[in-house]
Amino acid sequence: MLPYIPSPIEFEYDSVYRAIVNKSGRMQYYKIDKGRGRKRISRSEFSRMYNNSNIIAIRPIQDDSPLSPIQMDIYVKSKDPR
Repeated sequence: MLPYIPSPIEFEYDSVYRAIVNKSGRMQYYKIDKGRGRKRISRSEFSRMYNNSNIIAIRPIQDDSPLSPIQMDIYVKSKDPR
């Protein structure tokens, strides 16, 4: 397992998208708006965000299991409205 070293640089973000595995082994996807609660989203919405958003940072969520799937938090900044 690779050690996770957090960035010492603070950054501004608007939303966090989370991909995690539930107890039965299925992936679940969430959107967490800054200052609000989390909302479950579909896999297609998560994929759309991943392909089309301004991703600032990705934080891996590591599990102790050697065969666990990739889990992550993705920090997103809204696109400039100009």
